[in-house]
Amino acid sequence: MKLEATQRTPGRNGPLRREGRLPGVVYNNELNVSVAMSRKAFDKVFREQGTSSLIDLDVEGTTHQVLVREVQMDKRKRIPMHVDFFAITAGQKLEVAIPVSFEGTAAGQKDGGELFISRREVTIYVLPREIPDAIELDISDMQIGDSIHIGDVRSRLPETAEIVDDEELTLITIVPPRVEAEAEEGEDEVTQPEVIGESADDDEGDEDASED
Repeated sequence: MKLEATQRTPGRNGPLRREGRLPGVVYNNELNVSVAMSRKAFDKVFREQGTSSLIDLDVEGTTHQVLVREVQMDKRKRIPMHVDFFAITAGQKLEVAIPVSFEGTAAGQKDGGELFISRREVTIYVLPREIPDAIELDISDMQIGDSIHIGDVRSRLPETAEIVDDEELTLITIVPPRVEAEAEEGEDEVTQPEVIGESADDDEGDEDASED
């Protein structure tokens, strides 16, 4: 997807923002260019591309293939204030976080189990042209107690990709119904007062003995 920008002089970003322009920087090991672009145009591209898809950033006729590395937001207005673009180098692997989507309804859910999602992305090193848009996982066959770990998605990645995250980390688990857990907690709560009561009686007995 294409986004147009112009070069700018670093500093004095207030006037740019008042004009609806978004300041930013394009960088890599050999490049550092201050740029500005339409905030609305950036919003549109960023909503569609996110941080894991390449953007063709046209800076006054020179096109850089970039990834969004960081967006500084105005916490009150929830609008972008500054954006960092990383310009890729041909043949160089990049570290990117790929979103994970879970498709279908787990068999364990139909038996009363609950879906517990631990992570929604996997970080990998991959060539720019091979960056996947997302990793889709069909969870239909998962039973209560089943889990999917990061290492389990390797077959869904490009052959040249390397997983950065710990492959033992869990992405998703089907946990037992909460009712069972709550019932066990309830049993513990019933027995607890008896112990406390006995302790209280013992304490009272000690006090009586000391008074004597």
